[in-house]
Amino acid sequence: MDATGGVDISSIRVIGAAVTPAVMVSACGILATGLDNQIGRMTSRMREMLREWRSLPKGDPRRELLKAEVAILDRRHLLLARAMGMDYGALISFVLTSLLYLSQRRFGVPDVLPVVSFSVGVVLLGVIAVFALASLRLGRDAIALEKREMYEDAEVPAPTEERRS
Repeated sequence: MDATGGVDISSIRVIGAAVTPAVMVSACGILATGLDNQIGRMTSRMREMLREWRSLPKGDPRRELLKAEVAILDRRHLLLARAMGMDYGALISFVLTSLLYLSQRRFGVPDVLPVVSFSVGVVLLGVIAVFALASLRLGRDAIALEKREMYEDAEVPAPTEERRS
């Protein structure tokens, strides 16, 4: 009996190579659902803000604030829409990884191709994370605009994290 308890290591590698892209495809699906929900909420919020903007009289200071917030939401929407496109690119990359891996023996696909395809998917997921972080930052900017209007004549308390620093 060998150190692996009689289990052929190459079989474990085959299972790992076959399952990993499938898990990543599932992760991309979950990520797409989250991104789609965020995009949908932003679209609804933007429509509400535009409806409010139209209902206000010309010259109302709130109109300028709404205009600035809609511009921020528009940039966030664009970031998340691009992230969604990259998510589908990553999903395709992981499906391609599985196809390349499964066709290696039959069609003589070089070992490097599934690795490259998988790596592209991982890089795309990393870029999606950067876009999501940028979107969060813009969301904070929109909240700052609302806070400024709310506390226009009052002293704004610093957030807990800032008071500790």
